[in-house]
Amino acid sequence: MIKRSRYLFIFNPTANKGRAAGRVSWLNALLAGHKESSMVTTTHAGHAEDIARSSIPEQQCLISCGGDGTLHEVVNGVAETEITVGILPIGSANDFIKTLNPSYTATTGISHFYNAQSKKVDLGSVSFGKTDHRYFINSLGLGFTGRVAKAVKGAPWLKGELSYVYALLSVLAGYASVDMQIKITLEDSFMELHGPVFAFSVLNGKIEGGKFKISPHSELSDGLLDVCILKAVTKLEFFLYVLKYINGTHITDPKVIYCKAKAVELTMPTTDVMHLDGEVYDNIQGKIKISVVPEGLSMLYDQPLSER
Repeated sequence: MIKRSRYLFIFNPTANKGRAAGRVSWLNALLAGHKESSMVTTTHAGHAEDIARSSIPEQQCLISCGGDGTLHEVVNGVAETEITVGILPIGSANDFIKTLNPSYTATTGISHFYNAQSKKVDLGSVSFGKTDHRYFINSLGLGFTGRVAKAVKGAPWLKGELSYVYALLSVLAGYASVDMQIKITLEDSFMELHGPVFAFSVLNGKIEGGKFKISPHSELSDGLLDVCILKAVTKLEFFLYVLKYINGTHITDPKVIYCKAKAVELTMPTTDVMHLDGEVYDNIQGKIKISVVPEGLSMLYDQPLSER
């Protein structure tokens, strides 16, 4: 294991729709007792990724201070390197930490980072457009969940899970199933699906949208991604699935395809919205290639201790 002598806290004040800015003083006070640590505050979209990438030669341990979007940027800056990443969850949903450390909250402070162990976790790799490539650590959604993620971003006046409920309802009002051509590479076979799909998700973590257990069987280091596809249903029928998604019981439903996969190739005949870890990628069309990167990132993972 690489000895971590420096800890860089990458703080996103726009996380939680700007509410995270109020925690700058709190974090500065905690860092005052740790000379081996420093903090840098992001100033624009993509800044966390730039900071993370520039830290690679210094072999720092990076602490992502924000939500899943901040973590998404940090991951894309250091994926498949020896940098270790920790999470201080001060975003709106903080979905990934609920799989990595289910009892973790930002209020526990930072002292646990300095004695934490690290372990390798898988990543998702996505190629789309002519040359675009991104990683995701928690989830990918295309179509319905992509549009929901976009609607969440467009409702800054709502907080936490309420914003996801609002976004879900507003998207559902004008939504119809989307035609997709999907080829899934399973562990030892292939699966194909051509036709209308209501919701398409690929996950590494278990939870999306704050409380929806889309992928209850996800394991972060099994070398596989979990695919969840809801076939075409009516809007009224979809309400019946919402509770199932919250409880994770949808995976046995006959209209749901749930499987573990090495890779997925998806063709979209029309443009739509994709999200990666809640970050919105608009006007997605054509071929999208998704694959797993086994043990693509080193992460701090132990249960936190109370701040002293």
